[in-house]
Amino acid sequence: MRVAIVADSNSGITQEQAGKLGMYVLPMPFMIDGKEYLEGISLTHAEFYDMQVNNHDISTSQPSPESVTGLWDKILEEYDQIVHIPMSSGLSSSCATATMLAEDYDGKVVVVNNQRISDTQRLSAIDAVALAKQGLDAHQIGEILDRTKFDATIYIMLDTLKYLKKGGRITPAAAALGTFLRLKPVLTIQGDKLDAFSKARTIKQAKATMIAAVAHDMEERFGDKTGAKCRLAVLHTQNEEAAQEFAAELKVHFPEAGEIPIDQLPLSICTHIGPGSLAVTATKKMEELES
Repeated sequence: MRVAIVADSNSGITQEQAGKLGMYVLPMPFMIDGKEYLEGISLTHAEFYDMQVNNHDISTSQPSPESVTGLWDKILEEYDQIVHIPMSSGLSSSCATATMLAEDYDGKVVVVNNQRISDTQRLSAIDAVALAKQGLDAHQIGEILDRTKFDATIYIMLDTLKYLKKGGRITPAAAALGTFLRLKPVLTIQGDKLDAFSKARTIKQAKATMIAAVAHDMEERFGDKTGAKCRLAVLHTQNEEAAQEFAAELKVHFPEAGEIPIDQLPLSICTHIGPGSLAVTATKKMEELES
């Protein structure tokens, strides 16, 4: 039984990385000034940020049904089954669309509502590849990913409220007040959606808030005080130097966490938060792969 793993580019996995990891990545589309761009194909992060800061009209979209089934059909020429891992259903309708499309594939395509995005979604896809190598079929892998979907947490510090205001997620008055007070909002993603978590006056306070929050989740939800049972990562939007410093701070707080990779947040999140952000993710290691 040959099982292929598919994620979308909201996972942060590039096309090149997907080839090295032994999986497939469906590029997510963006509408910019009425023209469609595909993340990692016809739109780089640098190009996206350049257009964003220059106030181009940017909105997220979902892959067309034809692009999804076209990829599946091509994969099934070589593989027996597919595990498709889209971004969280609470953040996009692409999961519901894929689930509907899979009904025509007689059980050969298993769509997992994994409730994840960015690095946590990336790790689900990497774990799924490892489970497939152990000989599990698509349905068995899907059951494990569904059972462990909430074993992850994300906290994000924003540098600006401009893009939340632009997207209608906060009122202009709230954005103006937050800008005047120089607030650094901390948001969280816990499965279903992007939510407000806390407010800080300085970057230092915001980072302390995120460290405390992720430490609480790791201990209370994952039974892990030191990082030995979790995989940590730092994500950012055009904030590489600060991300390096933040990763070093996290290493002090969680000495057994091992390597803490640094990467950029996917463009679907960047659309709503803009440049200058910092984020930390913690994902519990999968017990099925620990032995």
